[in-house]
Amino acid sequence: MKLKKSALLGLIALSSIALAACGGNSKNADGGSGSEEKVFRYIERQEMPSADPSLATDEVSFVALNNVYEGIYRLDKDNKPQPAGAAEKAEVSEDGLTYKVKLREDAMWTDDKPVTAADFVYGWQRTVDPATGSEYAYMFNSVKNAEKISKGEMKKEELGIKAVGDYELEITLEKATPYFDYLLAFPSFLPQRQDIAEKYGKDYTTASDKSVYNGPFTLTDFDGPGTDTSWSYSKNDKYWDKDTVKLDKVAIDVVKEAPTSLNLFQDGQADEVPLSGELAQQMKNEPNYIILKGASTFYLEPNQREENSPYRNVNLRKALSYAIDRKALVEQILANGSAVPMGLVPEGLAADPKTDEDFAKELGDEVTYNVDKAKESWKKAKDELGVSTVSIDLLIDDTDNAKKMAEYLQGSLSDTLEGLKVSVSPVPFSVRLDRSNKGDFQIAVSAWGADYADPSSFLDLFTTDNSYNRGHYSNPEYDKLVESAATTNANNPEARWQDMLDAEKILMDDMGVIPLYQKAEAHLRSEKVKDVVYHSTGAKYDFKWTYIED
Repeated sequence: MKLKKSALLGLIALSSIALAACGGNSKNADGGSGSEEKVFRYIERQEMPSADPSLATDEVSFVALNNVYEGIYRLDKDNKPQPAGAAEKAEVSEDGLTYKVKLREDAMWTDDKPVTAADFVYGWQRTVDPATGSEYAYMFNSVKNAEKISKGEMKKEELGIKAVGDYELEITLEKATPYFDYLLAFPSFLPQRQDIAEKYGKDYTTASDKSVYNGPFTLTDFDGPGTDTSWSYSKNDKYWDKDTVKLDKVAIDVVKEAPTSLNLFQDGQADEVPLSGELAQQMKNEPNYIILKGASTFYLEPNQREENSPYRNVNLRKALSYAIDRKALVEQILANGSAVPMGLVPEGLAADPKTDEDFAKELGDEVTYNVDKAKESWKKAKDELGVSTVSIDLLIDDTDNAKKMAEYLQGSLSDTLEGLKVSVSPVPFSVRLDRSNKGDFQIAVSAWGADYADPSSFLDLFTTDNSYNRGHYSNPEYDKLVESAATTNANNPEARWQDMLDAEKILMDDMGVIPLYQKAEAHLRSEKVKDVVYHSTGAKYDFKWTYIED
């Protein structure tokens, strides 16, 4: 039986709340301890928007997909891609354009059918097919013909992946791609079963019983994308490496209020919970307290779609950026280990191939708090726009953390920029994604986590025609540099690096998007929970190696 949020709140109301975290217990359904069933009870802040490998775009969905499916590679405990669905490392041609992959022959789907090369071919073709509407289709652009297929210029069958027998793949790239091994471990590149997708049609993956799985776990108790507040990952006895998997289940509940999460942990009803703000500060000396620093950046994305949009004014965007005291935001409001960003690309993601200098540090501090410059840019913006006041609305998630940040931005922006009126629209995560995709916003508080360990994971987003460029920022010189890094200089690491540095410099000079902070998360985790593998790029969590210590 699923423990829904209402039931959880009832348990809290009936329980006494301890002041010190007690850690997690493996309890059975009746609440007793000592059960042989090993369950890791984890609290999420948001519902899962999609369980479809072709359509998922967010952190919550990627964690689910990473644990219930398996691709050619899987990131190991050291964040390195290792053979998973593949029996061994791919054989790569000298020019880096051809990958020959031998698949393991003992991999099975949960309905006892083998995982074959045809499943990878179908999954990849489905994702790049424009009829699917995948926002992550651009991730396949390094695969031969993928971009033309996504634009409707070629048939999906012409994608550079083919089955050579049941257990061998041949992948052909458009260009050598230094990070392609990481893509082979990324959820968008998972295999999918054509017969299952066609059987369920529009309902495919909309509930846990409307798909089949080949990963360490299976998705269970999932009733609907964007709405269900409780689901599980249950051990998959058909998984080829099932002996490595020690957990029987990972039980997920969505709790958006940080105090409620803390209460659950202290009452022994959850094994890991996120913290924020005052609660993170309050609990930081507890032995269960951990900080998870990710390669992700939160930013303001102004909507520049319409020709008369005030957000096309560069001085308005600069005024907003200069008016934000990010140090106060991360230290006083978030208080969870998050850091002031130097630019869009987060610190710790990638290093200069020649000097080993961090990309963010090499770029320099492009994001500063300066009240005088804020007011100067604000005056220029109002003069250029011919207005004395500007009203903006911030589209945000409806979590405690997001609301506190928005309140801070609302106050600091309006206090610094005379005549600026700021309203806030908090909505569920799935609604924010939907409205952002449709362009139904003025300024969205957006976030991006690196899909792989390379600056292009961020920089590619804001080229003119990228589907994730939801605010429609456009600069031809920026586009040219990003394209050069991906094509002309793809095999010249130093020149490619310089292209990416120059591209980010343009984006930050324009403030096409306005970085807010580099994300970290403060969590409480029971001391009994061991080996939760955290990835700063790609899918955040892997529970394959996690176990509960008796």
